[in-house]
Amino acid sequence: MDTPEVPINLEIDPGPVPIIIDSGRSWARIDFRELWDYRELLFFLALRDIKVRYKQTVFGITWAIIQPFFTMLVFSLFFGRLAKIPSDGVPYPIFSYVALVPWIFFANSVSQASDSLVGSANLISKVYFPRIIIPFAVMLSGLVDFFVALSLMFGMMFYFHIIPTLQVIWLPGLLLLAIVTALGAGLWLSALNVQFRDVRYSLPFLIQFWLFVTPVAYPSSLLPEPWRTFYGINPMAGVVEGFRWALLGTTTAPGSIIAFSAVFAVVFLVSGIFYFQRMEMTFADII
Repeated sequence: MDTPEVPINLEIDPGPVPIIIDSGRSWARIDFRELWDYRELLFFLALRDIKVRYKQTVFGITWAIIQPFFTMLVFSLFFGRLAKIPSDGVPYPIFSYVALVPWIFFANSVSQASDSLVGSANLISKVYFPRIIIPFAVMLSGLVDFFVALSLMFGMMFYFHIIPTLQVIWLPGLLLLAIVTALGAGLWLSALNVQFRDVRYSLPFLIQFWLFVTPVAYPSSLLPEPWRTFYGINPMAGVVEGFRWALLGTTTAPGSIIAFSAVFAVVFLVSGIFYFQRMEMTFADII
């Protein structure tokens, strides 16, 4: 009696299929949904930066006030008293301090963001998450110092009998302009610093140069038109002049400067995002 043939299954189980994480495109937009999913990591990194910044310090977060205050004293002595730099009709100490508050936020954010990826090398090489979270967390932690320094500024306004006008409603927009500018610069420099460590050594000179081409120690009214308007190519010029106009009520309305600054700040940020995401896929290998 013939036995029925039993079919033999020669298929081999390939096992678990490997998952490859790839961006799939060289130039990409920000995936806001993915960023929202990693929001807890963003706040954790920001909190970590704040704790590390003031760990084992005597004055703690008071350094957020000490730095702009003593810089203001130096500027008031050399630029205000000795060089007789005009201050748009307001006392020079508060004229310079109002400019230093957004400037120091910008300078510290850019400096710390530029080294943030290299400083998080162990995290980047072992765990997947949107890398843009790291410089963004630095920006978020810098806002704490900004608001602490801002509190002293209102105390100085009370001391000099300066009452804010309705122009102060523009302050959140000006702060947003400072954040956009700092984030754009931070994205460019952090991505460049992964590949070229020269960024770390050239950054102090870049920040110092940027300070002198920004009207922190002097008013932009020293420049005649149309050069004063083109001064807005530097986005921080619009931020600094806008802060003075919004808080101190200076007569020099910076509308044209702010318009130029806003356009170039957005261009700076968008190009920074594109370059950052272009290089993002190589961070773990190079770093």
